[in-house]
Amino acid sequence: MKLIIPENYDPVLTVRETQEAIKYIRDTFQYEFGKELNLSRISAPLYVTQSSGLNDNLNGTEKPVSFTMKELPGEQMEVVHSLAKWKRMALKKYGFKLHEGLYTNMNAIRKDEELDNFHSAYVDQWDWEKIISKNERTKETLVEHVRTIFKVIKHMEHEVWYKYPQAVNHLPDDIFFITTQELLDMYPNMNAKERENAITKEHGCVFVMQIGDKLSNNEKHDGRAPDYDDWTLNGDILFWYEPLQSALEISSMGIRVDEDTLLEQLKKENCLERCELPFHKAILNKELPYTLGGGIGQSRLCMLLLKKAHIGEVQASLWPEDMVDTCLKNNIQIL
Repeated sequence: MKLIIPENYDPVLTVRETQEAIKYIRDTFQYEFGKELNLSRISAPLYVTQSSGLNDNLNGTEKPVSFTMKELPGEQMEVVHSLAKWKRMALKKYGFKLHEGLYTNMNAIRKDEELDNFHSAYVDQWDWEKIISKNERTKETLVEHVRTIFKVIKHMEHEVWYKYPQAVNHLPDDIFFITTQELLDMYPNMNAKERENAITKEHGCVFVMQIGDKLSNNEKHDGRAPDYDDWTLNGDILFWYEPLQSALEISSMGIRVDEDTLLEQLKKENCLERCELPFHKAILNKELPYTLGGGIGQSRLCMLLLKKAHIGEVQASLWPEDMVDTCLKNNIQIL
């Protein structure tokens, strides 16, 4: 268990004030975010069938929570890790048009998560997806949408400052873009996490691009499932988080695979058997729209804006008893 305790931590807001602030941030952000990206709010599932191939495989090692249902014999249900694949199917099913998109309040359970200040087994995020044309599958399209999301987050800083000036965290004025290979070239003697911390501390906010494929050192910067993001057109939005002296990932996003990159990435990961799953067949047969999308952590955004020391201060989950005891002794108000 890795737990960071900031010196002389003061949560500023009471638990009830924090709850009010959380609601305000979530309500305001999703309205502004949906408006800026032309996204409609829809409902989404908590679980999907294993046979659909719709669950997010994350790094490929985490096992989903699974169960059976009386009325669906022979099927295994999986609690979602995220809705990365489901959203693309939904855009077609619901009749969305070019440059229209959707977002949803996604709740997930990641039981194999290593718990610390930023990570919980309970995941709550805005999952979003938007239709683009094939010729818009470019770095320029990706950068444009990253900058829009950054703009909305900066807007939220001002909104929170207006209501809670004593608690707001002041964010940088711009976002810096860099690829994982450029980052490795810059810091060849650091591991991936150390490189992220170094570049984010320098610039305040960074979009680290091209995550999933092997770099010149024959290692991956980080794992990515091969069947939703195009590894050459994706990335993470990171903010330097001064209270914990660490980079804080707020969003993972990217332009999604087309029929060619899906096949290429499945080959690299030795999982071509997925080509027989309904979702993958639909991409290979060009039956699904070309899209970009991602997830934005709801609790992490609240944590960032309110300068909280632990994600458990802005969400109700379960934690090891020793973690809870240590937090309470250091004025960290675990819910």
